Amino acid sequence: MALMPVADALSAVLAGAEPLPEEMVALDAAYHRTLARDLAALRTQPPQPMSAMDGYAVRAADAGDLKARLRVIGEVAAGRPFERTVGPGEAVRIFTGGVIPDGADAVIIQEDTAVDGDHITITEAATAGRHIRPAGVDFREGDVLLDAGSRLSDRALSLAAAMNYPELAVHRRPKVAVLATGDELVMPGSTPGPGQIVYSNGYALRALARAEGAETVDLGVAADTVEATTAGIRRARETGADILITTGGASVGDHDLVKQSLEAEGVQMAFWRIAMRPGKPMMHGRLGAMRVIGLPGNPVSSYVCAFLFLVPLIRALSGRKAIHHRRASAVLGRDLAANDQREDYLRARLEEREDGTLIATPVMQQDSSLLGNLAAARALLVRPPFAPAAGKGSECEILTLPE
Repeated sequence: MALMPVADALSAVLAGAEPLPEEMVALDAAYHRTLARDLAALRTQPPQPMSAMDGYAVRAADAGDLKARLRVIGEVAAGRPFERTVGPGEAVRIFTGGVIPDGADAVIIQEDTAVDGDHITITEAATAGRHIRPAGVDFREGDVLLDAGSRLSDRALSLAAAMNYPELAVHRRPKVAVLATGDELVMPGSTPGPGQIVYSNGYALRALARAEGAETVDLGVAADTVEATTAGIRRARETGADILITTGGASVGDHDLVKQSLEAEGVQMAFWRIAMRPGKPMMHGRLGAMRVIGLPGNPVSSYVCAFLFLVPLIRALSGRKAIHHRRASAVLGRDLAANDQREDYLRARLEEREDGTLIATPVMQQDSSLLGNLAAARALLVRPPFAPAAGKGSECEILTLPE
């Protein structure tokens, strides 16, 4: 079977990926969830003209000259409006957030006045509208301020609260089940026996999925038998997983049984080899509504494939508007040889020059088993198939990795 280009494989993974159904959640539970509907303001903010400073509400016509003397007739605090109208020669003591009384059209700050009993003398001329927040200067009732498909930041939650929403309609979180395979794997904290290694892939995969807003289910490690692997696949369906991630057993060896087990369970395979490095032996298929991504066992291959394929899929199912990784330009930090027929994703360190230019230097050892290099990398340097040799200082394309 020919190797599938990366772009075609991503299209296959995302084919038919529709946002999951919506649900209502309280504001405090909506952080980093994806809005299912446009959000229009339920009120005008501020609802009335309000003071932006502590000082005195005055008529600009009365306070335009230095040494003007005005009589203070009352006080306005936030939440306690003044009921009378400010007339000629009058002023009202006002605090930040207080409603501007009728008749007043300016606020003179307290530092620009001299107080004498119930009178003030102007020491800095006032101008109409100064230090006043007009009604609706932030937003007006009916204004659409947050769009469907937006991922809710902390600032967006504050805005939604100010718009008077106690709860929001968001898309359901995708549920991602992670199943590892391999007789050689033991859990962290164990003492590996001969030929055994400590299992690490699932920790990165689940963290990556959670960072994108998914729920995760740890299905543990299945032994290298069709029965154990099949049991793990069935557990994923029983948990209601939207996505099953397998890691390991995706190659073509006698003990790589994931493809065989998936097909035995009825998974329709879209592809199982990709023209990329690292990560050639990746699989994708569907089992009813559950999407399956079979990742290689080598930790770097596993992570890079999840970053490139799982993350956009989670975003699509979450209803996000922007699902694809953004590529950035950088400058090569060392020479690179010509590339072969596979698209290359090189782990790279990043440095930033004083002018903001990014220097991407691929690590020297790109072996897909080296977790130290993966943890140290801040970006993946992307090289198309058959890219010519590139010299230090030439432009390159990168995908920045999560911090």
